[in-house]
Amino acid sequence: MAVGRLLAGMPIGSVDDTKRAAERILDYGCRNVLIKGGHADFNRATDLLYDGDRFQSFEGEFIETRNLHGTGCTFSAAITARLALGEPLVEAVSHAKTYISRTIRSSLAIGRGHGPTNHFYFIGPDDFDA
Repeated sequence: MAVGRLLAGMPIGSVDDTKRAAERILDYGCRNVLIKGGHADFNRATDLLYDGDRFQSFEGEFIETRNLHGTGCTFSAAITARLALGEPLVEAVSHAKTYISRTIRSSLAIGRGHGPTNHFYFIGPDDFDA
């Protein structure tokens, strides 16, 4: 089950549900809430950021793959890295969204289960000296 559903204590089946869930989660005392769309039954590539005043959606292309292991951790780490570089939150989320989409698009089919995203999609075989 998706963490947003657990924290909000409600099912999330629409954009309006996502907004209500974000409002409920914000009531815990945080300043911002980002709900990923990956587990939603609707527009699965759209994430929603709520700052207590406005909602900002981050739309993306849904990429059909089994290899999604670690997407939430990778997305949050990318946001954190961009914030550490001094970017405003909306810009950091936008850059992280682009990054995570690219890692999913080039994900790796490793082993028998759900493979990982490809964190190093931008490095090719010619980038290494033999």
